[in-house]
Amino acid sequence: MFNFTESEEQKRMLAEASDIMDQYVYPNEKYMEPHRGLPDKILKPLQQIVKEKGLWAGHLPKEVGGMGNGFVSLGLLSEVIGQSPIGPYVFGSMAPDAGNGEILVHAATAEQKEKYLNPLAAGDIRSCFGMTEPEVSGSDPTTLQGRAEKVGNEWVINAHKWYTTGAVGSSFCIVMVVTDPDAEKHKRTSLFIVDTDNPGFEIIREVPVLGDHYPGGHCEVRFNDCRIPEGNMLGQRGEGFKLAQLRLGPGRITHAMRWLGVARRAINEMIAFSLSKKVGDKTLADSQTIQNFIADSEAEIQASRLLTLQAAWKMDQGDEARKEVSLIKLYGATVLNNVLNRAIDVLGLYGLTPNTQLEGLYREARAARIYDGADEVHRMVVARQVLKEFKKKERLNEPASVSK
Repeated sequence: MFNFTESEEQKRMLAEASDIMDQYVYPNEKYMEPHRGLPDKILKPLQQIVKEKGLWAGHLPKEVGGMGNGFVSLGLLSEVIGQSPIGPYVFGSMAPDAGNGEILVHAATAEQKEKYLNPLAAGDIRSCFGMTEPEVSGSDPTTLQGRAEKVGNEWVINAHKWYTTGAVGSSFCIVMVVTDPDAEKHKRTSLFIVDTDNPGFEIIREVPVLGDHYPGGHCEVRFNDCRIPEGNMLGQRGEGFKLAQLRLGPGRITHAMRWLGVARRAINEMIAFSLSKKVGDKTLADSQTIQNFIADSEAEIQASRLLTLQAAWKMDQGDEARKEVSLIKLYGATVLNNVLNRAIDVLGLYGLTPNTQLEGLYREARAARIYDGADEVHRMVVARQVLKEFKKKERLNEPASVSK
């Protein structure tokens, strides 16, 4: 029998997080600056409140200042804090810093943790991740062209990256480049830590994209004969793809968790408006069409929630849950866009004004079907895994051959 009851600790966590959201987060949304987030003079005191409540960095282990409660608790918390575009920043668990922190926890040396992980985990600095290149498919990192060559006791990086989220204002970049071009395709690349004040690191421009909730923009970056010490390699040579996947799995599930909060915010906006908007002597909520919107949205949110928590539970058991993570990535993104579409339909043009959060959330949501793997890629992953499992089951059920 499955137990869906939250523990007493989880109930406390959710109650305290909801209280912080009501008192401090929602009232400060109006101060958010496009592509820059909250000004530090507002953000830092809010983060301190979260830290004092023990709700900081739900994705990181306790030894580096996080909560260390596992993916299920992180999912439950993300439903609450994801209801505001600034919530994950206030609670210290937003990409790309969250994913970079997870990589550093698993792969960084003691020196790298001291210099990069500790200040990142504390929220004292920001970071970025350089993988996608304009010349090749962003969905297939095995085709990357950027190179790093060993020269003496240094690595020299030459690479062209873009959609490097958060690059402006970041202190370091984790970059994925080819170190062994003749190796098997999943072992061609390695990861390196590059300080952004390195003279070989150049931010060419912020690439204009739909949405404005990510501090530091989505940037085009060049590594021009960028020299770094050999000790700045992250993990082992040839482990770039492996470590990137280690980052992307938790990153994808964290996105799906956050989207549940966004979808809940959207359905709440839809319900509140439909109950208050009069049409003759009735409200919009009395309309069967609006009731269908509400019912369909609630059903999809609940289904996405259960899929997400199931994947989180499997990951807490040590399972990579690749099929489940791909399922929630494609289904969660679809649900997010569906619910926001319905909410805006109910509010009409008012839903496309800055008077509600729906307009900004809607612009941000479209990218959910692309980043960290497009829907089509995840459908392929799920289908291949299902086919593989079916074929394996069929083989196990085949009758034993009879020897003559």
